[in-house]
Amino acid sequence: MVLKSTSSGNTSVYQVSGSNISRSLPDWIARKRKRALKNDADYQNRIELIQDFEFSEASNKIKVSPDGNFAMATGTYKPQIHVYDFSNLSLKFERHTDCENVDFQILSEDWTKSVHLQNDRSIEFQVKGGMHYRTRIPKFGRCLTYNEQNCDLYVGASGDEVYRLNLEYGRFMKPFELETEKGVNATDINKVHGLFTAGLEDGTVEFWDPRARQRVAKLNLVDGYNVNAGDQVTSVAFRRDGLNFACGTSNGKAIIYDLRNSQPSVIKDQGYGYEVKKIVWLDQNSSGNSDKIMTSDKRIAKVWDRFDGKPFAAMEPSVDINDVEYIPDSGMFFMANEGIAMHTYYIPALGPSPRWCSFLDNVTEELEEKPSETVYSNYRFVTKQDVVKLNISHLVGTKVLRSYMHGYFIDSELYDKVNLIANPNSYQDQRDREIKKRIEKERESRIRTTGASSRTKVKVNKEVVGQLQRKLGDEAAESAVNDDRFKEMFEDPMFQIDEESHDYKQLNPVKTPGSVRNLTAAEESDEEKFKPKNGDNSESEEESESEGEDSEEEREREEQKARVKDAMKQRKLKSRERQLEEEADKLMASMTPLDAAAENTVSKNHQPKDRSFGAQVSRMSNRDAAEHDRKKDQRLRKTARGEAELTFMPKQKEKRAKKVQFEDGSDNEEASQRRGKSKQIYEGRRRASNNAFRGM
Repeated sequence: MVLKSTSSGNTSVYQVSGSNISRSLPDWIARKRKRALKNDADYQNRIELIQDFEFSEASNKIKVSPDGNFAMATGTYKPQIHVYDFSNLSLKFERHTDCENVDFQILSEDWTKSVHLQNDRSIEFQVKGGMHYRTRIPKFGRCLTYNEQNCDLYVGASGDEVYRLNLEYGRFMKPFELETEKGVNATDINKVHGLFTAGLEDGTVEFWDPRARQRVAKLNLVDGYNVNAGDQVTSVAFRRDGLNFACGTSNGKAIIYDLRNSQPSVIKDQGYGYEVKKIVWLDQNSSGNSDKIMTSDKRIAKVWDRFDGKPFAAMEPSVDINDVEYIPDSGMFFMANEGIAMHTYYIPALGPSPRWCSFLDNVTEELEEKPSETVYSNYRFVTKQDVVKLNISHLVGTKVLRSYMHGYFIDSELYDKVNLIANPNSYQDQRDREIKKRIEKERESRIRTTGASSRTKVKVNKEVVGQLQRKLGDEAAESAVNDDRFKEMFEDPMFQIDEESHDYKQLNPVKTPGSVRNLTAAEESDEEKFKPKNGDNSESEEESESEGEDSEEEREREEQKARVKDAMKQRKLKSRERQLEEEADKLMASMTPLDAAAENTVSKNHQPKDRSFGAQVSRMSNRDAAEHDRKKDQRLRKTARGEAELTFMPKQKEKRAKKVQFEDGSDNEEASQRRGKSKQIYEGRRRASNNAFRGM
């Protein structure tokens, strides 16, 4: 079970509930395919914060009760009303209506009293028992606003009037007559000073004073060059402080005003070109000192700073958004959309989770699904200037161009096609760049040298280079010597390996067969005799070669070096033979005749081709073969390495009676020879048997 999350900068947005796709199959088909749900990853990873938080087809509006304990939502199909209880995290009840709901307002602190505007020009009042009263208005209504001070219900419709229904007197009052022939799209009332506002289709906003029942101001967005001619005002919202006002237009722009100034303070573009459906001031507490504002169209809901318009977070489902509701004093949003399940988003950076689901603060990080870094791997980011150069401005607002920050994301394949049409030579330029990139990559893989061989660079640890050549080959050894990471090991004397140190001997108790053996005193004297008199060593020769000395001197040095090597080789062979003979003599002197005979017998069956140490020992031990024939039950075998194997046949020892000296001076053996075994040998001992005549 995981929480889907997205990240915008350092802000994490968690999708607590809601599916990313809407169900395209009818319910009766979905019920037949319940067995297939075990393979559905979205179903297995679902988190149901509130049970049955969905509608059959789509949801229209959603609002939270003033006391914060209930949520009411309307949807279709069939048209119905859902009430959710936060204390039980479940659906409390559902009611069906005759027509689809357009807008509604909660009149009481809880869910018990509400008024609903239907799409058949009717207004329904719902109470605990069901529908309480129903009335009609002359034209199709679009929005509802309730004034708690004088109990007036304002209904914005498609005409040039705002209808007033007073709930205290139970009758319609004189409507507000607007200076337009078009309808009203959005209405709102300021709870601080009671100023009523209406956003109109002609791109203007009118402000009315309910106490005087007359217009106090009119704001024309087209005259202020904020919107284009023909754009409409689709949403309006007052801030809690009573001084700030925001409105949204049909071309996707959100504009913030200070009521004391006719010029806007911030203009924010949603990026998709769709109408702004909802504006919410994110006041974290009753004092209303939050600096964030949320604007939503049918594609995305953005949270940004109200002073400079800097983006803070975004919520973008895969289905169209119909309404967004913010839970005060928290970081949670409810979203009604065109999908089956309603969405729930949680932004910890805005505030804590509501008290009825406080456990979310502990599980969000544990259940978070890490966002993939390759979300836009198949997309390419283009700026607005690039869109104009590629002649794809007509695609702005469609699914092809996804708005993001100051530009758009476009599919990589589509970008290649459009770029090829706009720039016919772009393919050849790209091909040249790819060829150059591959050539540079191949050059990097080559072994780069300074012109001299690796042997000229080796000043220390030449034995290590020899071992690398034997184990890995010449190429690998050369690459190791030329590598910048290891070159100091073969150039700096500080890295010289001391073979006489105790640590080196512990790590290398036996040298490899190709390693150089230490010379004896006689060999060292011979080497001194054959050394050149000029005193040049191999290191100086190698340095002189790298410095570019004359070729004749180099040839003489090489010949002299070869002669020294041959002489040293001859000396080493002779000294080795003498050493073997001395060791054989010592071994023969220490061997017994039996050991020599055993070694001679074994050597007859295993005669080596060369004159080895074992062969010499076996030939020298032939004279003791007679002793081996005498004792055939024992065999001793010794090898050239000093190992010995002894084979023998064990024999049972004869039991001999202990000698006893008698008084007459004779022992028990002499007495047994004289008398035999007729009587007990040991006189004076007690008999174990009761038969006194036994043994007589």
